[in-house]
Amino acid sequence: MARVAHLKRSGRSRRVRLKTPPLLFEATQRVVAKIERRVEGTFLSYWTSTSGSVCDNDVMALHELLRTTGRQRTITLFVKSDGGSGMASLRLVHLLRRYTRRLVVLAPLSCASAATMMALGADTIGMGPLSFLTAVDTSLEHDLSPLDHTNNLVAVSNDEVERVIRLWRESARGRSADGVNPYQELYKYLHPLVIGALDRASSLSQMLCREILAYHMRDRAKADRISRKLNSSYPAHQYPITSREARNLGLNVQDLDPELDRLLLELNQLYSEMGQRAITDYDEMNHHDNEITNILEGRTLQVFYQVEKDWHYRKEERRWVPMNDVSAWYRCRRKEGRVVKTKFHIR
Repeated sequence: MARVAHLKRSGRSRRVRLKTPPLLFEATQRVVAKIERRVEGTFLSYWTSTSGSVCDNDVMALHELLRTTGRQRTITLFVKSDGGSGMASLRLVHLLRRYTRRLVVLAPLSCASAATMMALGADTIGMGPLSFLTAVDTSLEHDLSPLDHTNNLVAVSNDEVERVIRLWRESARGRSADGVNPYQELYKYLHPLVIGALDRASSLSQMLCREILAYHMRDRAKADRISRKLNSSYPAHQYPITSREARNLGLNVQDLDPELDRLLLELNQLYSEMGQRAITDYDEMNHHDNEITNILEGRTLQVFYQVEKDWHYRKEERRWVPMNDVSAWYRCRRKEGRVVKTKFHIR
């Protein structure tokens, strides 16, 4: 059903038809069925757009799928995400392990940051030509973080701070000491509480990796080595860890069957079409945003998060602010011969 907004400008009202993203449940279900015939056990998918992220609400959405499937000998999970909350990744792995003894993760595309943590919880990781994991070093948007040119908080990583300090000390070698502590200068641009929060978050990241690996890896020294390398051995957070490098790390990686890889990419294409941004412009200062960001799916059921809100540009603050936010989680399933979309309340 088409959504219509009523706008009032200069005392006059006008109707604007709101753009909405497509719902492709029947098409995705056909591909899910084909994939399930080619994988071990029960197949589930976990997908986020570039606007979405791994978050705590995903745990409730995944639980809804697992309640439908019940306990299984093996669960094969397709993961595509650019990351999010590491603590949510731990909760997702813990939940999956309550429903299966063997977990397989298929990562045909981006499986980055917190999504890499999810992959660490799998007995086997399937990777193809386009696959990559990433480092999991922590970046943080603190309430006291610096602001960018649009007055939004800037994410700061612990690795960046440590590199600044190291470069400062290396450049000062061989010169007469000027008595300046590098932290004194850094505090002019970065609040001390932000640096403290980053140090704590970095320790947390390593602990999360060790805990997730412990679900299937009995060698604690190996798990600790993998955790440390993922947190501190790569020059950039988005450094692509391909299947070859993932094997060198000590992870159990298998090459994806070409036909299975093709089907996973087809499913990703359908999710990408569902996840396109549907923006309705009211005027130069206001627009409506409608976008599906997180999708979880199994046979007979799809659960997704749909962002739906207005945005207004505040000139005096030089930034966009959300208004009239009606974003929500939804269930989608076939009922009495037709596709039914209902709200899934998570709070």
